[in-house]
Amino acid sequence: MLDSADHGPSTAPGPGRPRRRPGPPPWVAMYHSVGDCSDDPYRVTVSPGRLDRQLGWLRRRGLRGVGVHELLAARARGEGQDLVGLTFDDGYADFLVHALPLLRRHSCGATLFVLPGRLGGENAWDPDGPRKPLLSAEGIRRAAAEGVEIGSHGLTHMDLTRADDILLRAEVRDSSAALREVTGTDVHGFCYPYGRLDRRVVDAVRDAGYSYACATGPGGLSGLLAIPRVHIGERDTAWRLRLKHLLRRRPVEGV
Repeated sequence: MLDSADHGPSTAPGPGRPRRRPGPPPWVAMYHSVGDCSDDPYRVTVSPGRLDRQLGWLRRRGLRGVGVHELLAARARGEGQDLVGLTFDDGYADFLVHALPLLRRHSCGATLFVLPGRLGGENAWDPDGPRKPLLSAEGIRRAAAEGVEIGSHGLTHMDLTRADDILLRAEVRDSSAALREVTGTDVHGFCYPYGRLDRRVVDAVRDAGYSYACATGPGGLSGLLAIPRVHIGERDTAWRLRLKHLLRRRPVEGV
Protein backbone atom coordinates (compact mmCIF):
# COMPACT_ATOMS: atom_id res chain seq x y z
CA MET A 1 0.00 0.00 0.00
CA LEU A 2 1.29 3.44 -0.93
CA ASP A 3 1.93 5.97 1.80
CA SER A 4 1.13 9.52 0.77
CA ALA A 5 4.01 11.89 1.35
CA ASP A 6 1.62 14.83 1.52
CA HIS A 7 -0.20 15.96 4.63
CA GLY A 8 -1.93 19.00 3.14
CA PRO A 9 -5.65 19.69 2.65
CA SER A 10 -7.69 17.12 0.79
CA THR A 11 -7.88 17.57 -2.97
CA ALA A 12 -11.21 15.72 -3.24
CA PRO A 13 -14.05 17.73 -4.84
CA GLY A 14 -16.60 19.27 -2.52
CA PRO A 15 -20.36 18.57 -2.50
CA GLY A 16 -21.97 19.18 -5.88
CA ARG A 17 -18.63 19.50 -7.65
CA PRO A 18 -17.90 16.87 -10.32
CA ARG A 19 -14.82 14.77 -9.83
CA ARG A 20 -12.30 15.54 -12.57
CA ARG A 21 -11.35 12.43 -14.47
CA PRO A 22 -7.66 11.76 -13.95
CA GLY A 23 -5.46 11.94 -16.99
CA PRO A 24 -2.23 10.04 -17.49
CA PRO A 25 0.39 10.59 -14.80
CA PRO A 26 2.86 13.40 -15.49
CA TRP A 27 6.07 12.29 -17.16
CA VAL A 28 9.15 13.84 -15.56
CA ALA A 29 12.50 13.19 -17.24
CA MET A 30 15.73 13.23 -15.25
CA TYR A 31 18.93 14.52 -16.86
CA HIS A 32 22.27 15.44 -15.34
CA SER A 33 25.26 16.56 -17.41
CA VAL A 34 25.24 17.43 -21.12
CA GLY A 35 28.60 17.03 -22.83
CA ASP A 36 31.31 14.48 -23.56
CA CYS A 37 30.14 10.90 -22.84
CA SER A 38 33.46 9.14 -23.45
CA ASP A 39 34.19 8.78 -19.70
CA ASP A 40 30.85 8.35 -17.98
CA PRO A 41 30.83 5.43 -15.50
CA TYR A 42 27.55 6.50 -13.90
CA ARG A 43 25.77 7.10 -17.22
CA VAL A 44 24.67 10.57 -16.17
CA THR A 45 25.81 12.40 -19.30
CA VAL A 46 24.07 12.88 -22.63
CA SER A 47 25.80 14.36 -25.64
CA PRO A 48 24.43 17.61 -27.08
CA GLY A 49 23.51 15.76 -30.28
CA ARG A 50 21.52 13.15 -28.38
CA LEU A 51 19.70 15.78 -26.32
CA ASP A 52 18.87 17.65 -29.51
CA ARG A 53 17.31 14.49 -30.99
CA GLN A 54 15.45 13.68 -27.77
CA LEU A 55 13.90 17.15 -27.56
CA GLY A 56 13.04 16.93 -31.26
CA TRP A 57 11.30 13.62 -30.59
CA LEU A 58 9.13 15.28 -27.95
CA ARG A 59 8.19 18.19 -30.16
CA ARG A 60 7.29 16.01 -33.15
CA ARG A 61 4.79 14.22 -30.95
CA GLY A 62 3.13 17.42 -29.83
CA LEU A 63 4.84 17.40 -26.43
CA ARG A 64 6.75 20.26 -24.85
CA GLY A 65 9.27 20.16 -22.04
CA VAL A 66 8.74 22.54 -19.12
CA GLY A 67 9.88 23.02 -15.55
CA VAL A 68 8.17 20.92 -12.91
CA HIS A 69 6.48 23.86 -11.18
CA GLU A 70 4.87 24.87 -14.49
CA LEU A 71 3.87 21.28 -15.20
CA LEU A 72 2.18 20.84 -11.81
CA ALA A 73 0.39 24.18 -12.07
CA ALA A 74 -1.02 23.19 -15.46
CA ARG A 75 -2.13 19.79 -14.18
CA ALA A 76 -3.85 21.45 -11.20
CA ARG A 77 -5.94 23.44 -13.71
CA GLY A 78 -6.90 20.24 -15.54
CA GLU A 79 -4.53 21.09 -18.40
CA GLY A 80 -1.00 20.22 -19.44
CA GLN A 81 -1.52 16.77 -20.93
CA ASP A 82 0.93 17.82 -23.65
CA LEU A 83 3.63 18.85 -21.15
CA VAL A 84 6.64 16.86 -19.98
CA GLY A 85 8.76 17.84 -17.00
CA LEU A 86 12.45 18.25 -17.80
CA THR A 87 14.86 18.22 -14.86
CA PHE A 88 18.64 18.57 -14.74
CA ASP A 89 20.32 17.51 -11.49
CA ASP A 90 23.48 18.79 -9.80
CA GLY A 91 23.85 22.12 -11.66
CA TYR A 92 26.72 21.27 -13.99
CA ALA A 93 28.29 24.24 -15.74
CA ASP A 94 27.74 22.53 -19.09
CA PHE A 95 24.01 23.25 -18.71
CA LEU A 96 24.59 26.82 -19.91
CA VAL A 97 26.94 25.77 -22.70
CA HIS A 98 25.06 22.82 -24.18
CA ALA A 99 21.61 22.27 -22.66
CA LEU A 100 20.19 25.80 -22.52
CA PRO A 101 20.71 26.60 -26.23
CA LEU A 102 18.99 23.34 -27.18
CA LEU A 103 16.08 24.01 -24.84
CA ARG A 104 15.65 27.39 -26.47
CA ARG A 105 15.88 25.88 -29.97
CA HIS A 106 13.01 23.54 -29.16
CA SER A 107 10.99 26.11 -27.15
CA CYS A 108 11.28 24.06 -23.98
CA GLY A 109 11.73 24.95 -20.34
CA ALA A 110 13.29 22.98 -17.51
CA THR A 111 14.01 22.78 -13.80
CA LEU A 112 17.64 22.93 -12.73
CA PHE A 113 18.32 21.40 -9.31
CA VAL A 114 21.50 22.93 -7.90
CA LEU A 115 23.77 22.69 -4.86
CA PRO A 116 24.28 26.12 -3.24
CA GLY A 117 26.87 24.64 -0.89
CA ARG A 118 29.12 23.81 -3.87
CA LEU A 119 28.82 26.94 -6.02
CA GLY A 120 31.64 27.01 -8.54
CA GLY A 121 32.92 23.66 -7.26
CA GLU A 122 32.88 20.23 -8.83
CA ASN A 123 31.19 16.82 -8.50
CA ALA A 124 33.33 15.67 -5.58
CA TRP A 125 30.65 13.16 -4.47
CA ASP A 126 31.45 10.91 -7.46
CA PRO A 127 34.44 8.71 -6.57
CA ASP A 128 34.95 7.60 -10.17
CA GLY A 129 34.83 9.41 -13.47
CA PRO A 130 35.90 12.89 -14.53
CA ARG A 131 35.70 16.00 -12.38
CA LYS A 132 33.06 18.32 -13.78
CA PRO A 133 32.65 21.97 -12.85
CA LEU A 134 29.43 23.18 -11.26
CA LEU A 135 27.65 26.44 -11.87
CA SER A 136 28.66 29.52 -9.91
CA ALA A 137 26.11 31.88 -8.39
CA GLU A 138 26.36 34.02 -11.53
CA GLY A 139 25.71 30.98 -13.71
CA ILE A 140 22.61 30.12 -11.71
CA ARG A 141 21.35 33.69 -12.04
CA ARG A 142 21.93 33.53 -15.78
CA ALA A 143 19.90 30.32 -16.06
CA ALA A 144 17.10 31.83 -13.96
CA ALA A 145 17.09 34.97 -16.12
CA GLU A 146 16.52 32.71 -19.14
CA GLY A 147 13.35 31.35 -17.53
CA VAL A 148 14.80 28.13 -16.08
CA GLU A 149 13.23 27.13 -12.77
CA ILE A 150 15.86 26.81 -10.03
CA GLY A 151 15.30 24.13 -7.39
CA SER A 152 17.33 22.79 -4.50
CA HIS A 153 19.31 19.55 -4.57
CA GLY A 154 20.42 20.08 -0.98
CA LEU A 155 23.56 21.94 0.01
CA THR A 156 26.27 19.41 -0.75
CA HIS A 157 24.75 16.29 -2.40
CA MET A 158 24.63 13.94 0.56
CA ASP A 159 22.40 10.96 1.30
CA LEU A 160 19.78 12.65 3.48
CA THR A 161 18.50 9.37 4.88
CA ARG A 162 21.84 9.10 6.73
CA ALA A 163 21.94 12.68 8.01
CA ASP A 164 21.18 13.51 11.62
CA ASP A 165 18.35 15.96 12.32
CA ILE A 166 20.58 19.04 12.46
CA LEU A 167 22.37 18.25 9.22
CA LEU A 168 19.13 17.30 7.51
CA ARG A 169 17.59 20.64 8.43
CA ALA A 170 20.64 22.49 7.09
CA GLU A 171 20.69 20.57 3.80
CA VAL A 172 16.98 21.10 3.20
CA ARG A 173 16.08 24.46 4.74
CA ASP A 174 19.37 26.33 4.44
CA SER A 175 19.75 25.38 0.78
CA SER A 176 16.41 27.02 0.01
CA ALA A 177 17.41 30.20 1.85
CA ALA A 178 20.76 30.29 0.04
CA LEU A 179 19.09 29.96 -3.36
CA ARG A 180 16.65 32.75 -2.55
CA GLU A 181 19.66 34.97 -1.90
CA VAL A 182 21.22 33.96 -5.22
CA THR A 183 18.14 34.30 -7.42
CA GLY A 184 15.92 36.71 -5.48
CA THR A 185 12.94 34.39 -5.97
CA ASP A 186 11.17 31.68 -3.99
CA VAL A 187 12.27 28.07 -4.38
CA HIS A 188 9.35 25.71 -4.99
CA GLY A 189 11.05 22.39 -5.68
CA PHE A 190 13.47 20.01 -4.02
CA CYS A 191 15.31 17.01 -5.45
CA TYR A 192 16.53 14.20 -3.18
CA PRO A 193 20.25 13.49 -3.72
CA TYR A 194 20.76 9.97 -5.09
CA GLY A 195 16.96 9.77 -5.21
CA ARG A 196 16.97 8.49 -1.62
CA LEU A 197 14.17 9.44 0.73
CA ASP A 198 12.21 8.17 3.70
CA ARG A 199 9.38 9.55 5.79
CA ARG A 200 11.70 11.62 8.01
CA VAL A 201 13.37 13.26 4.99
CA VAL A 202 10.03 13.94 3.31
CA ASP A 203 8.72 15.55 6.50
CA ALA A 204 11.79 17.82 6.61
CA VAL A 205 11.21 18.86 3.01
CA ARG A 206 7.55 19.60 3.71
CA ASP A 207 8.39 21.56 6.87
CA ALA A 208 10.92 23.64 4.90
CA GLY A 209 8.07 24.92 2.72
CA TYR A 210 8.71 23.19 -0.61
CA SER A 211 5.59 22.59 -2.68
CA TYR A 212 6.97 19.55 -4.49
CA ALA A 213 9.98 17.23 -4.44
CA CYS A 214 11.43 14.86 -7.04
CA ALA A 215 12.87 11.42 -6.46
CA THR A 216 13.73 8.54 -8.77
CA GLY A 217 12.01 5.47 -7.35
CA PRO A 218 10.16 6.73 -4.22
CA GLY A 219 9.36 3.22 -3.01
CA GLY A 220 6.19 3.13 -0.93
CA LEU A 221 5.86 6.92 -0.76
CA SER A 222 3.69 8.89 -3.14
CA GLY A 223 2.42 12.42 -3.62
CA LEU A 224 3.77 15.81 -4.58
CA LEU A 225 6.74 15.40 -2.22
CA ALA A 226 7.74 12.08 -3.79
CA ILE A 227 7.37 12.58 -7.53
CA PRO A 228 8.96 9.73 -9.52
CA ARG A 229 11.15 10.51 -12.52
CA VAL A 230 12.52 8.58 -15.48
CA HIS A 231 16.27 8.58 -16.06
CA ILE A 232 17.22 9.69 -19.58
CA GLY A 233 20.68 8.90 -20.88
CA GLU A 234 22.82 8.69 -23.99
CA ARG A 235 21.38 5.30 -24.94
CA ASP A 236 17.83 6.57 -25.06
CA THR A 237 17.01 6.63 -28.75
CA ALA A 238 13.54 7.27 -30.16
CA TRP A 239 12.13 3.79 -29.52
CA ARG A 240 13.43 3.76 -25.94
CA LEU A 241 11.90 7.17 -25.27
CA ARG A 242 8.59 5.97 -26.67
CA LEU A 243 8.67 2.93 -24.40
CA LYS A 244 9.56 4.99 -21.34
CA HIS A 245 6.77 7.44 -22.14
CA LEU A 246 4.22 4.64 -22.52
CA LEU A 247 5.34 2.87 -19.35
CA ARG A 248 4.96 5.87 -17.09
CA ARG A 249 4.97 5.20 -13.38
CA ARG A 250 1.93 5.35 -11.15
CA PRO A 251 -0.13 8.55 -10.98
CA VAL A 252 1.00 11.19 -8.51
CA GLU A 253 -1.61 11.84 -5.85
CA GLY A 254 -2.86 15.41 -6.02
CA VAL A 255 -1.92 15.93 -9.70
